[in-house]
Amino acid sequence: MRIAVLALQGAFIEHEKMLAQLGVDSFEIRQRSDWDQPKDGLIIPGGESTTQRKLLTDLHLLSPIKAAIEKGLPTFGTCAGLILLAKKVEGETVEGISTMDMEVRRNAYGRQLGSFFTEGKMEGIGDHIPMTFIRAPYIHRVMGDTQVLAVTGGHIVAARQGNQFVTAFHPELNDDTRVHAYFLDIVRQFVGDDLSHGGR
Repeated sequence: MRIAVLALQGAFIEHEKMLAQLGVDSFEIRQRSDWDQPKDGLIIPGGESTTQRKLLTDLHLLSPIKAAIEKGLPTFGTCAGLILLAKKVEGETVEGISTMDMEVRRNAYGRQLGSFFTEGKMEGIGDHIPMTFIRAPYIHRVMGDTQVLAVTGGHIVAARQGNQFVTAFHPELNDDTRVHAYFLDIVRQFVGDDLSHGGR
């Protein structure tokens, strides 16, 4: 298994360390040629979504990434990654990757709760999941077949649609590997299904 990690900006190194802890190989996407390497999944890290979106466009990465996700490539977005994957961002008209049926609110917690830590339950994973929020968005609503996986303080903070999985918080900033392991299970299912149909 080999996971691509978008490394244009944000907390990508922490994701790489988490994958290494789980014994999984990863590589960084910094330019268009990197994207052409074989991969079984993609992680889009937290950071500044506007900057990441601009770089994705300027580096001609936005279209191929969107096309791969639409074809089923397992993708895990945290914080800014969640915003980029959302089909609708409140108050914005510029599209990101826009592959996931949800509407999100950026910097949703305001200055007073700009950064905070809590623990919560996630469907399919368990209880007492560490959740570190840093100027985080939350999911205002989900549409279509998008499933809500976690709710904190009345707000949706994790969701899944097919092979796309997002969290408003940063699981890579804690020692608990369960959230990344959940994503890797999605990847394993995809790789198994893909190989059963003749491989990629």
